[in-house]
Amino acid sequence: MQDQLTAYLTYLEAQRQVSAHTLSAYRGDLHKVWQFAVQHDVSHWRELEVAHLRQWVAELHHGGLTGRSIARLLSAVRGFYAYLVREGICKHDPAAGLRPPKGARKLPKVLDVDRAQQLLDSPVADDFSACRDHAILELLYSSGLRLSELVGLNIADIDLQQGLVLVLGKGNKQRMLPVGSKAVVAIQQWLRVREQAKPQDQALFIGVRGRRMSPQLVRERVRQAGVRELGQHLHPHMLRHSFASHILESSHDLRAVQELLGHADISTTQIYTHLDFQHLAQVYDQAHPRARRKPEQ
Repeated sequence: MQDQLTAYLTYLEAQRQVSAHTLSAYRGDLHKVWQFAVQHDVSHWRELEVAHLRQWVAELHHGGLTGRSIARLLSAVRGFYAYLVREGICKHDPAAGLRPPKGARKLPKVLDVDRAQQLLDSPVADDFSACRDHAILELLYSSGLRLSELVGLNIADIDLQQGLVLVLGKGNKQRMLPVGSKAVVAIQQWLRVREQAKPQDQALFIGVRGRRMSPQLVRERVRQAGVRELGQHLHPHMLRHSFASHILESSHDLRAVQELLGHADISTTQIYTHLDFQHLAQVYDQAHPRARRKPEQ
């Protein structure tokens, strides 16, 4: 069983060319499935049945694992069995049709428009790190990039004259995104000081040693900006969420937001409609004469 797991992971790496992060996630998830199978005396993948997986899902759920995490595990199992069936090793997929338990879906945390402006309109020192970090914040909020998309950018990917950036998203899918005027100015200022670090490659954002910034460094710089300017925790994905929420509030065009975010499935984007409704509910509570408000003391 382990040999077939190893062969599948090699297939993902060599032929599907999945990222190192994705490969590590698959390895961890499928190892959990293998451990469960061994504990239940399953000696071959063809012996794993739907009943086994139902029991496994129940155990995971009772153990506190969220529906989202269980869904990811089942997705890994389905991908693995699609490979096993294609290779003639198995004739069925025991995870087909199996659904994870539904759980409360957490709404993403966002900055409101005023807080976003407070973050981005703060004075910027005229030095290497400050200019770079400001450009990063502006671009994350302007174009709704994922962290991986941001750190993967090269100078050639951005057209400041046209206000466009070409990003490589999930599944190696490219999409062209607009870049706002304030982000364009911030990036222009950054590029004027970028040469101070003697760049080692064409990465748009580099560290003081001239090499492409790591995701960990970007997270830390964004976190520091949140503490310094807003007095709160801030991470790159919060700026992506804020971008999506603010666009949807103004346009009410869910399909456009889906395209901008690079979501393959619009159901992923629909989480922002809940945020939009929360905003409308707050406006209603504050403005409607018959809305339920706390009585004045």
